[in-house]
This record gives sequence, structure tokens and C-alpha cells, in this order.
Amino acid sequence: MSFAPEPTHTHGARPAATSSTAILLCNLGTPDAPTAPAVRRYLAEFLSDARVVEIPKALWWLILHGIILRTRPKKSAAKYASIWTSEGSPLKVWTQKQALMLRGYLGVRGHTVEVRYAMRYGNPSIASQLDQLKADGVTRVLVLPCYPQYSGTTTASVFDAVYGWAAKVRRIPEFRFINNYHDAPGYIAALADKIRAHWQQNGQAEQLVMSFHGVPERTLMLGDPYYCECHKTARLLAEQLGLAKDRYQVTFQSRFGKAKWLQPYTEPTLIKMAKAGVQSVDVVCPGFIGDCLETLEEISMEARHAFLKAGGKTFNYIECLNDSPKWIAALADFSVQHLAGWPTQTGPDEAALAASRAAALALGARQ
Repeated sequence: MSFAPEPTHTHGARPAATSSTAILLCNLGTPDAPTAPAVRRYLAEFLSDARVVEIPKALWWLILHGIILRTRPKKSAAKYASIWTSEGSPLKVWTQKQALMLRGYLGVRGHTVEVRYAMRYGNPSIASQLDQLKADGVTRVLVLPCYPQYSGTTTASVFDAVYGWAAKVRRIPEFRFINNYHDAPGYIAALADKIRAHWQQNGQAEQLVMSFHGVPERTLMLGDPYYCECHKTARLLAEQLGLAKDRYQVTFQSRFGKAKWLQPYTEPTLIKMAKAGVQSVDVVCPGFIGDCLETLEEISMEARHAFLKAGGKTFNYIECLNDSPKWIAALADFSVQHLAGWPTQTGPDEAALAASRAAALALGARQ
């Protein structure tokens, strides 16, 4: 087996001035453009992952290439177009900002750590970012998935991509992985702060719906902890907000196919609420740390329409954590925790530190 060529190296040379420690912030991914061809490429990669679809490979290949990739891209492209911004895909925009702000917050605390972002599917890929970090002299990488709750369909798939890259490299960096942070105090506090800010400005609805991304129900039976971690997040968040059990509901969205997924389903639950006389709802998506297609189109557009059509009067979507300073501070907190023992506090020069501080403060100023 041949391995990828190593970066040019001179034995005995002094280490590069840049940090040898990095954080790789990994999100799910997004098409490069809101067009059918771009969406087709993205879906082909995404839905070919055995972590995402656990169906016999030969059968799934026929379904994916014979039906799904012929019909779904055009419909999905229209949905992406409805939320696309001048800067590009919201998910990519927020992930990029979070990486930049995290680097700044760590710099203010005196940690010289490079922070890059990558997408499990699409660009920039995990492999391409690891290639660049290696070329830059990075020898230690903390892999930080953008998934607070662990699932084999998401978190484990990110790790697979890292392992796959490492299998082709001669000199492998030292890796650490963050599995989850569904119950991290800073994460829960940042969510609560976001919801309270919304209530202060708009008032509190009759019900708070916490909508998490769905996965097939069989994954729970097979040992995936995702369902339990979602409910723990919801319980801790409700406690922070002082909500009684009858004032909030946990639901699951984004079903795909005909198999039974985690329940209750978000949109049918909202319709049932409206028909039962609930006039107002606040909907938040704690499992997403940045707004994306699933929050901006599926919840804020489609679910809103369904609730109002069923008789509801007021539907408020509460945006994701995005670039909230409290959230970036929480990211920095558990990054530092997992970086423990690695030499990150190496006395960065004042110019670099000032630049990091300026970037962090500029991006957080609007909060």
C-alpha cells in the first residue's frame, strides 16, 4: 500500500512559528450552490454513507441512483434557494464564523490554537482540511463535531472520515475526539439565554417545542444513545427555564423514507396542538448549533405553515445558537478542557493576540 507524500521536511529544523495544535470543527455539509446538479453531488455523497443509511449496499444503490438522485435534487434545490444568502449556505456561513470566533476566544485566553472548519459531506472536506493542517506543521488535532448529541449517523461518521484520512497517511497527527456535549453546562446555559432573550422581546408562547433531528427508531434499539441524550438536553434546558413538564414538548423532524423514526414527529405534533386549541408555540432546535435548511426552511417555513393552517395563531421560530457570544464561550470552555495537557499556552505574540481579540469582538458585537 502506498501512502500520501509527506510535506517537505528538513531534519533538525526548528518548528514552524504557527501553532502545532489545531481544532477541526466539523459540520454535516451543504451543496456548493442551490442548484439541482450541486444538490445531486451532495446527496450522492451524503446518502452513500453506510452510517446514514443502513440498508444492504446493493439494494440501496439501486434505490439511490435509480429513484432518489433522479427526483429529489430538483425539489431540494428549490428549498435551498429559499434560504440561500449572499454569503452562501447558512450552515456554511455560521460554521465558518463559529470557527473564527472560537479561535479568537481561545486567543484572548492565551491559547495559541489554529481552528479550521470542515464538512463531512461537501466542501471543505475533512480530508482536505487535515491535509492543509498537516502541511502547516500541525501535529495535534482536536476533532469537534457540531453535534451536541452523539449519534452513529453523525458523530461516528465524522470520526470515520478522520480515520479514513489517517489510513492513507504515513505520519499521523495525534488526535482527540469530542463525542458529545449534550449536557455541558455552557451549552445548556447558552440555549436558555437564547430562549429568554426571545421571550423578553416577543413574550412567551403557550408551548415550547424542542425539535431535534430524527433518526430511524431501530438505531435506538441497536444501542445508539441519541434519543436519550436529546431528552436529557430537553430536561436540563426546561429546568434552566423553569418550565413545567406540561409547558414543553420534545419532537423529532426530518423524516426520510417509510421506516419508523423517533417519535413524536414535529409537524404532526404541531398540527395536533393547533387542532386541540393551542394558539401559540415557540419552536427551538437545540440539536443544531447553526441555522440551516432543516431549521430555516423545514421549521420556520413548512412547520409554520402547517401549524397556522391547522388553526394556530402565532408561530415563533427561535434561531439557533449561531454566533452567540455565550455559545462561543461555551465552545471555548470545553475545547480547553479537551486540550488539557497539550502545549497550547506558548506565549503568542501581542500582534497575533490582538488580531484574535479583534476578530472575536467584531463578530460578537451584534449580540
